[in-house]
Amino acid sequence: MNSLRIIFMGTPEFAVPSLEILIQNGYRVVAVVTAADKPAGRGQKLTPSPVKECALRHQLPVLQPVNLKSPAFLDELKSYQANLQVVVAFRMLPEVVWSMPALGTFNLHGSLLPDYRGAAPINWAIIRGEKETGVTTFFLKHEIDTGSIIFQEREPILDHDTAGSVYERLMHNGADLVLKTVKAIEAGNAPMVPQPQPRENTHAPKIFTETCQINWDQPTTSVRNFIRGLSPYPGAWTMINGKTVKVLNTRAVQPSINPEAKPGDWESDQKTFIRFATADGHLDIIDFQPEGKKRMTPEEFFRGNKL
Repeated sequence: MNSLRIIFMGTPEFAVPSLEILIQNGYRVVAVVTAADKPAGRGQKLTPSPVKECALRHQLPVLQPVNLKSPAFLDELKSYQANLQVVVAFRMLPEVVWSMPALGTFNLHGSLLPDYRGAAPINWAIIRGEKETGVTTFFLKHEIDTGSIIFQEREPILDHDTAGSVYERLMHNGADLVLKTVKAIEAGNAPMVPQPQPRENTHAPKIFTETCQINWDQPTTSVRNFIRGLSPYPGAWTMINGKTVKVLNTRAVQPSINPEAKPGDWESDQKTFIRFATADGHLDIIDFQPEGKKRMTPEEFFRGNKL
Protein backbone atom coordinates (compact mmCIF):
# COMPACT_ATOMS: atom_id res chain seq x y z
CA MET A 1 0.00 0.00 0.00
CA ASN A 2 1.31 3.45 -0.93
CA SER A 3 2.11 5.95 1.83
CA LEU A 4 0.12 8.78 0.21
CA ARG A 5 -3.24 9.75 1.65
CA ILE A 6 -5.18 11.34 -1.21
CA ILE A 7 -8.39 13.35 -1.28
CA PHE A 8 -9.93 13.39 -4.75
CA MET A 9 -12.16 16.27 -5.86
CA GLY A 10 -14.31 16.11 -8.99
CA THR A 11 -17.87 15.94 -10.26
CA PRO A 12 -18.59 14.98 -13.91
CA GLU A 13 -17.90 11.90 -16.02
CA PHE A 14 -14.60 13.49 -17.15
CA ALA A 15 -13.16 12.97 -13.64
CA VAL A 16 -14.19 9.33 -13.18
CA PRO A 17 -11.30 7.62 -15.06
CA SER A 18 -8.81 9.66 -13.00
CA LEU A 19 -10.36 8.44 -9.75
CA GLU A 20 -10.56 4.88 -11.04
CA ILE A 21 -6.91 4.75 -12.15
CA LEU A 22 -5.67 5.86 -8.73
CA ILE A 23 -7.71 3.18 -6.99
CA GLN A 24 -6.65 0.50 -9.49
CA ASN A 25 -3.01 1.34 -8.89
CA GLY A 26 -3.25 0.90 -5.16
CA TYR A 27 -3.33 4.52 -4.07
CA ARG A 28 -5.18 5.24 -0.86
CA VAL A 29 -8.01 7.66 -1.66
CA VAL A 30 -9.21 8.48 1.84
CA ALA A 31 -12.20 10.61 0.76
CA VAL A 32 -13.91 12.07 -2.29
CA VAL A 33 -15.32 15.62 -2.51
CA THR A 34 -18.02 16.23 -5.11
CA ALA A 35 -21.06 18.37 -5.90
CA ALA A 36 -24.39 17.95 -4.16
CA ASP A 37 -26.96 15.63 -5.72
CA LYS A 38 -29.05 17.45 -8.32
CA PRO A 39 -32.55 16.94 -9.74
CA ALA A 40 -32.49 15.21 -13.13
CA GLY A 41 -34.86 13.65 -15.62
CA ARG A 42 -38.60 14.04 -16.00
CA GLY A 43 -39.28 13.23 -12.37
CA GLN A 44 -36.57 15.62 -11.18
CA LYS A 45 -35.26 12.88 -8.90
CA LEU A 46 -32.14 13.79 -6.91
CA THR A 47 -29.23 12.20 -8.77
CA PRO A 48 -25.64 11.77 -7.56
CA SER A 49 -22.71 13.00 -9.66
CA PRO A 50 -20.76 10.43 -11.71
CA VAL A 51 -17.82 10.86 -9.31
CA LYS A 52 -20.04 10.14 -6.29
CA GLU A 53 -21.37 7.01 -7.98
CA CYS A 54 -17.80 5.84 -8.57
CA ALA A 55 -16.80 6.60 -4.98
CA LEU A 56 -19.75 4.66 -3.59
CA ARG A 57 -18.90 1.65 -5.79
CA HIS A 58 -15.50 1.63 -4.12
CA GLN A 59 -16.97 2.31 -0.66
CA LEU A 60 -15.13 5.60 -0.25
CA PRO A 61 -16.31 8.39 2.09
CA VAL A 62 -18.06 11.16 0.13
CA LEU A 63 -18.19 14.85 1.12
CA GLN A 64 -20.66 17.16 -0.64
CA PRO A 65 -20.10 20.65 0.80
CA VAL A 66 -22.24 23.60 -0.24
CA ASN A 67 -19.78 26.08 1.23
CA LEU A 68 -16.09 25.20 0.81
CA LYS A 69 -15.13 27.66 3.57
CA SER A 70 -17.54 26.40 6.21
CA PRO A 71 -15.81 25.40 9.47
CA ALA A 72 -17.67 22.07 9.53
CA PHE A 73 -16.39 21.10 6.09
CA LEU A 74 -12.84 22.26 6.80
CA ASP A 75 -12.75 20.29 10.04
CA GLU A 76 -14.01 17.18 8.27
CA LEU A 77 -11.45 17.63 5.48
CA LYS A 78 -8.62 17.95 8.02
CA SER A 79 -9.77 14.82 9.83
CA TYR A 80 -8.75 12.67 6.84
CA GLN A 81 -5.12 13.82 7.23
CA ALA A 82 -4.49 13.80 3.49
CA ASN A 83 -1.03 14.80 2.29
CA LEU A 84 -2.13 15.31 -1.36
CA GLN A 85 -5.29 16.56 -3.07
CA VAL A 86 -6.16 15.78 -6.69
CA VAL A 87 -8.69 17.99 -8.49
CA VAL A 88 -10.36 17.05 -11.80
CA ALA A 89 -13.29 19.12 -13.10
CA PHE A 90 -14.35 20.59 -9.78
CA ARG A 91 -15.13 24.12 -8.66
CA MET A 92 -12.70 26.85 -7.74
CA LEU A 93 -11.10 26.11 -4.36
CA PRO A 94 -10.34 28.67 -1.65
CA GLU A 95 -6.74 28.84 -0.46
CA VAL A 96 -7.66 27.36 2.90
CA VAL A 97 -8.58 24.15 1.04
CA TRP A 98 -5.87 23.88 -1.63
CA SER A 99 -3.08 24.78 0.77
CA MET A 100 -4.13 22.20 3.37
CA PRO A 101 -2.10 19.08 2.31
CA ALA A 102 1.67 19.02 2.91
CA LEU A 103 2.34 17.95 -0.71
CA GLY A 104 -0.08 20.47 -2.16
CA THR A 105 -3.06 20.23 -4.50
CA PHE A 106 -2.82 19.66 -8.23
CA ASN A 107 -5.42 20.05 -10.94
CA LEU A 108 -5.96 18.35 -14.31
CA HIS A 109 -6.93 20.85 -17.06
CA GLY A 110 -8.20 20.02 -20.55
CA SER A 111 -5.77 22.17 -22.55
CA LEU A 112 -2.10 22.84 -23.08
CA LEU A 113 -1.70 25.58 -20.50
CA PRO A 114 -1.16 28.52 -20.46
CA ASP A 115 -3.50 28.55 -23.49
CA TYR A 116 -7.23 28.03 -22.96
CA ARG A 117 -7.45 28.82 -19.29
CA GLY A 118 -11.08 28.81 -18.19
CA ALA A 119 -14.21 26.70 -17.92
CA ALA A 120 -14.55 25.41 -21.51
CA PRO A 121 -11.06 24.71 -22.94
CA ILE A 122 -12.05 21.83 -25.23
CA ASN A 123 -14.92 23.75 -26.84
CA TRP A 124 -12.93 26.92 -27.47
CA ALA A 125 -9.88 25.14 -28.90
CA ILE A 126 -12.07 23.59 -31.61
CA ILE A 127 -14.13 26.76 -32.19
CA ARG A 128 -10.92 28.71 -32.81
CA GLY A 129 -9.62 26.16 -35.29
CA GLU A 130 -6.74 24.72 -33.27
CA LYS A 131 -5.07 21.60 -34.69
CA GLU A 132 -3.77 20.43 -31.32
CA THR A 133 -4.80 20.46 -27.68
CA GLY A 134 -4.01 18.25 -24.70
CA VAL A 135 -4.10 17.90 -20.93
CA THR A 136 -2.01 19.58 -18.25
CA THR A 137 -1.44 18.88 -14.58
CA PHE A 138 -0.41 21.87 -12.45
CA PHE A 139 -0.19 22.91 -8.80
CA LEU A 140 -2.97 25.23 -7.66
CA LYS A 141 -2.27 28.82 -6.68
CA HIS A 142 -4.39 31.99 -6.24
CA GLU A 143 -5.10 32.90 -9.88
CA ILE A 144 -7.18 30.26 -11.66
CA ASP A 145 -5.31 27.89 -14.03
CA THR A 146 -1.98 29.68 -13.55
CA GLY A 147 0.03 27.42 -11.21
CA SER A 148 3.33 25.71 -12.04
CA ILE A 149 3.01 23.02 -14.73
CA ILE A 150 3.88 19.46 -13.74
CA PHE A 151 3.22 17.47 -16.93
CA GLN A 152 1.48 17.88 -20.29
CA GLU A 153 0.25 15.40 -22.88
CA ARG A 154 -0.53 16.57 -26.43
CA GLU A 155 -3.50 15.42 -28.51
CA PRO A 156 -4.25 16.28 -32.17
CA ILE A 157 -7.61 17.78 -33.12
CA LEU A 158 -8.68 16.05 -36.33
CA ASP A 159 -10.85 17.63 -39.00
CA HIS A 160 -13.82 15.39 -38.15
CA ASP A 161 -13.48 15.85 -34.38
CA THR A 162 -16.19 17.41 -32.25
CA ALA A 163 -16.01 18.59 -28.65
CA GLY A 164 -17.49 15.21 -27.71
CA SER A 165 -14.82 13.09 -29.41
CA VAL A 166 -11.94 15.22 -28.09
CA TYR A 167 -13.51 15.20 -24.59
CA GLU A 168 -13.57 11.39 -24.70
CA ARG A 169 -9.88 11.10 -25.60
CA LEU A 170 -8.72 13.76 -23.13
CA MET A 171 -10.75 12.12 -20.36
CA HIS A 172 -8.63 8.96 -20.67
CA ASN A 173 -5.36 10.72 -21.51
CA GLY A 174 -5.97 12.86 -18.44
CA ALA A 175 -6.35 9.84 -16.19
CA ASP A 176 -2.97 8.52 -17.34
CA LEU A 177 -1.44 11.94 -16.69
CA VAL A 178 -2.97 12.09 -13.18
CA LEU A 179 -1.38 8.73 -12.36
CA LYS A 180 1.99 9.86 -13.77
CA THR A 181 1.76 13.06 -11.72
CA VAL A 182 0.92 11.29 -8.46
CA LYS A 183 3.84 8.90 -8.97
CA ALA A 184 6.21 11.82 -9.55
CA ILE A 185 4.97 13.69 -6.46
CA GLU A 186 5.32 10.53 -4.39
CA ALA A 187 8.90 10.07 -5.65
CA GLY A 188 9.70 13.70 -4.91
CA ASN A 189 10.71 14.54 -8.48
CA ALA A 190 7.62 16.29 -9.89
CA PRO A 191 8.57 19.17 -12.21
CA MET A 192 7.37 22.68 -11.36
CA VAL A 193 7.57 24.80 -14.51
CA PRO A 194 6.22 28.39 -14.27
CA GLN A 195 3.61 29.17 -16.91
CA PRO A 196 4.56 31.64 -19.66
CA GLN A 197 2.08 34.17 -20.98
CA PRO A 198 -0.77 32.63 -23.01
CA ARG A 199 -1.16 33.35 -26.71
CA GLU A 200 -3.69 36.01 -27.67
CA ASN A 201 -7.32 34.97 -28.11
CA THR A 202 -6.97 31.72 -26.16
CA HIS A 203 -9.24 32.45 -23.21
CA ALA A 204 -11.87 29.73 -22.63
CA PRO A 205 -14.79 31.28 -20.72
CA LYS A 206 -17.95 29.45 -19.73
CA ILE A 207 -20.40 28.92 -22.59
CA PHE A 208 -24.02 30.01 -22.32
CA THR A 209 -27.01 29.10 -24.50
CA GLU A 210 -27.32 32.60 -25.91
CA THR A 211 -23.71 32.54 -27.14
CA CYS A 212 -24.31 29.30 -29.04
CA GLN A 213 -26.34 30.90 -31.85
CA ILE A 214 -24.72 30.32 -35.24
CA ASN A 215 -23.52 33.40 -37.10
CA TRP A 216 -23.88 32.43 -40.77
CA ASP A 217 -22.17 35.70 -41.82
CA GLN A 218 -18.81 34.10 -41.04
CA PRO A 219 -16.68 32.03 -43.46
CA THR A 220 -17.62 28.38 -43.93
CA THR A 221 -14.63 27.06 -41.96
CA SER A 222 -15.38 29.34 -38.98
CA VAL A 223 -19.04 28.33 -38.91
CA ARG A 224 -18.18 24.64 -39.13
CA ASN A 225 -15.59 24.94 -36.33
CA PHE A 226 -18.17 26.71 -34.17
CA ILE A 227 -20.64 23.86 -34.70
CA ARG A 228 -18.00 21.18 -34.06
CA GLY A 229 -16.83 22.95 -30.91
CA LEU A 230 -20.31 22.90 -29.39
CA SER A 231 -21.31 19.37 -30.45
CA PRO A 232 -22.94 17.41 -28.91
CA TYR A 233 -23.32 19.72 -25.90
CA PRO A 234 -24.54 22.38 -25.46
CA GLY A 235 -25.15 22.46 -29.22
CA ALA A 236 -24.90 25.33 -31.70
CA TRP A 237 -28.35 26.51 -32.75
CA THR A 238 -30.14 28.40 -35.47
CA MET A 239 -33.74 29.16 -36.42
CA ILE A 240 -35.73 27.41 -39.15
CA ASN A 241 -39.30 28.56 -39.71
CA GLY A 242 -39.37 30.23 -36.30
CA LYS A 243 -38.21 27.12 -34.42
CA THR A 244 -34.90 26.49 -32.69
CA VAL A 245 -32.77 23.78 -34.28
CA LYS A 246 -29.52 22.46 -32.80
CA VAL A 247 -26.98 21.79 -35.56
CA LEU A 248 -24.58 19.04 -34.49
CA ASN A 249 -22.60 18.13 -37.60
CA THR A 250 -22.11 19.67 -41.03
CA ARG A 251 -20.27 19.16 -44.30
CA ALA A 252 -18.91 21.93 -46.52
CA VAL A 253 -20.39 21.86 -50.04
CA GLN A 254 -20.21 24.15 -53.06
CA PRO A 255 -23.38 23.63 -55.12
CA SER A 256 -26.50 25.60 -54.35
CA ILE A 257 -30.01 25.59 -55.76
CA ASN A 258 -30.02 29.36 -55.35
CA PRO A 259 -26.72 30.98 -56.43
CA GLU A 260 -27.88 34.30 -54.96
CA ALA A 261 -28.39 32.89 -51.45
CA LYS A 262 -27.29 35.22 -48.67
CA PRO A 263 -25.60 34.06 -45.45
CA GLY A 264 -28.21 32.38 -43.26
CA ASP A 265 -30.52 31.48 -46.18
CA TRP A 266 -31.37 27.80 -46.29
CA GLU A 267 -32.71 25.43 -48.92
CA SER A 268 -33.82 21.81 -49.01
CA ASP A 269 -35.14 19.15 -51.39
CA GLN A 270 -37.43 18.00 -48.51
CA LYS A 271 -35.89 14.52 -48.86
CA THR A 272 -32.16 14.31 -48.29
CA PHE A 273 -30.54 17.63 -47.42
CA ILE A 274 -30.81 20.96 -45.62
CA ARG A 275 -28.24 23.49 -46.85
CA PHE A 276 -27.25 26.83 -45.32
CA ALA A 277 -25.36 29.64 -47.03
CA THR A 278 -22.32 31.11 -45.25
CA ALA A 279 -20.22 34.16 -46.08
CA ASP A 280 -18.21 32.26 -48.69
CA GLY A 281 -19.97 28.94 -49.38
CA HIS A 282 -22.50 26.43 -48.09
CA LEU A 283 -22.84 23.84 -45.33
CA ASP A 284 -25.03 20.75 -45.47
CA ILE A 285 -26.47 19.63 -42.15
CA ILE A 286 -25.49 16.02 -41.40
CA ASP A 287 -26.94 15.69 -37.88
CA PHE A 288 -29.35 18.01 -36.13
CA GLN A 289 -31.93 18.14 -33.37
CA PRO A 290 -35.19 19.88 -34.25
CA GLU A 291 -37.06 21.56 -31.41
CA GLY A 292 -38.87 18.93 -29.31
CA LYS A 293 -37.30 15.98 -31.15
CA LYS A 294 -34.29 13.67 -30.82
CA ARG A 295 -31.04 13.92 -32.77
CA MET A 296 -31.44 12.76 -36.38
CA THR A 297 -30.25 13.09 -39.97
CA PRO A 298 -32.20 15.14 -42.54
CA GLU A 299 -33.28 11.88 -44.24
CA GLU A 300 -34.73 10.60 -40.96
CA PHE A 301 -36.50 13.92 -40.36
CA PHE A 302 -38.09 14.05 -43.80
CA ARG A 303 -39.64 10.59 -43.47
CA GLY A 304 -42.41 12.13 -41.40
CA ASN A 305 -41.90 15.89 -41.53
CA LYS A 306 -41.62 18.82 -43.90
CA LEU A 307 -39.86 22.16 -43.55
